[in-house]
Amino acid sequence: MALLREELISEKDYLEGELISDVKHEYLGGEVHAMSGGKVRHQMASGNVFLALGNQLRGKSCQPFNSDMKVKVILPAQTRFYYPDVQVVCESTGDEESFQDKPIVVVEVLSDSTRRVDLGEKRDAYLAVPSLKVLIIVDPAKVWVQVDRRGESRGFGQEHYRGLEDVIALPEVEGELRLGDVYERIKLG
Repeated sequence: MALLREELISEKDYLEGELISDVKHEYLGGEVHAMSGGKVRHQMASGNVFLALGNQLRGKSCQPFNSDMKVKVILPAQTRFYYPDVQVVCESTGDEESFQDKPIVVVEVLSDSTRRVDLGEKRDAYLAVPSLKVLIIVDPAKVWVQVDRRGESRGFGQEHYRGLEDVIALPEVEGELRLGDVYERIKLG
């Protein structure tokens, strides 16, 4: 008995399909996976981060994008497209593209259904992006933020923040992220 294998989708077909789709999909080397919507805490946290970074980056060369903009990740074995909650780009792919491929900062807000993937597969993929300087992972249910920051010579180091008074310095984009701003109006569990 032969196993049927679904045909892989080309990168071109995926990108064209996403432009007309009502549902967002992530692309993993030809396999396409539909994304679920986020809960209120998730949306509030990602919106707060976007607003905080957007206000600080006004008039500067770097631009924040929300979760409607994909990031392209080229790995040795495959190409992937993810929709991070927020990304900051200082060198854009251009106004006609539907993705960015040189993010400096990527922010992922955890959700119950994707937590394992966000902290594992997706984190590892983002850390492989040559332009990435900072990966920020936010837990919207409690004050907990993990930061992976690229060092001068030894890859990424990890930082953790757990207080509303904490401030994440982001000299990579001439800014900072205050946890009080990230968790503003969120009812923590």
